[in-house]
Amino acid sequence: MDDDWSIVYSTPDIFKAESIKNMLLTNNIQTILMNQKDSSYHFGTVKIYTKTKDIEQAKQIISE
Repeated sequence: MDDDWSIVYSTPDIFKAESIKNMLLTNNIQTILMNQKDSSYHFGTVKIYTKTKDIEQAKQIISE
């Protein structure tokens, strides 16, 4: 991943992360999920990345 991506949201809930990703994609914001949860013990986070230029718009969409 290049330097043009920034973390816009982080959550331990993979389903919430997928929902936010779909919401952002629907609004034409490129999104990448980085799942850092341990599959055996279920701890860790899922980070949502967007292009740096879209970060303010993405935060606004997430907060609605």
